[in-house]
Amino acid sequence: MANYTSEVQDELLFWKRKLTKRSGMISRASKGAQMKVNSLIPEKVHKVVTESIKNMVKATLVGSNLTTKKQQAIGLSLYERDELFKEKLSTFRKTAVVEGAGTGAGGIMLGLADFPLLLSIKMKFLFETAAVYGFDTNEYEERLFLLHVFQLAFSSDEKRKETLNIIENWEHQKYLIADMDWQEFQQEYRDYIDLVKLFQLIPGFGAIVGAFANYNLLDQLGETAMNCYRLRTLQQQ
Repeated sequence: MANYTSEVQDELLFWKRKLTKRSGMISRASKGAQMKVNSLIPEKVHKVVTESIKNMVKATLVGSNLTTKKQQAIGLSLYERDELFKEKLSTFRKTAVVEGAGTGAGGIMLGLADFPLLLSIKMKFLFETAAVYGFDTNEYEERLFLLHVFQLAFSSDEKRKETLNIIENWEHQKYLIADMDWQEFQQEYRDYIDLVKLFQLIPGFGAIVGAFANYNLLDQLGETAMNCYRLRTLQQQ
């Protein structure tokens, strides 16, 4: 077990270096263009979108919490938890691929439906991950942590560094954060996935893009979630 813990610690260091590495030129240019577009959108529109996504996420949180089996990994070692997590990721990734291909094949109308469907898959996956690593999502602080894991996975360079710092120091930070900044939350997420998901609206071609995009988005979330919960697990030892 000591060897595995040491291996995980090395993987965490590599992951944090990769996470804080500056994005490529194309990604930065895309982010700049999206910021320009966002600045042209009236504040009233931003507020409506923010409130809509806030309500959507909160509804998903309630549903996911109710349907997640708590304490499903009592007594398991970190290695066993990691293996169980990988099984969960594989299942959710397949679900996301099927959902992405199905909505992508339908063109614009079904493509638009992909946003809430994929969001609910991601949130449910995070609740299952928390349960695997032994964290009780009945507690408000754990649901707040879960949202920060989500934000870490889908945000810009600057926001990633800020969010990683919060996650690394969660036992202190959780007393300082009353709620998410929902406008920032939705805007970071939308900016992260907009360019990829835009192509999903093209009939026929969208099925391929939808399946591929959802696979990679779940992979991104999976890597982030596993390492965030590994980090907290090791901090408690």
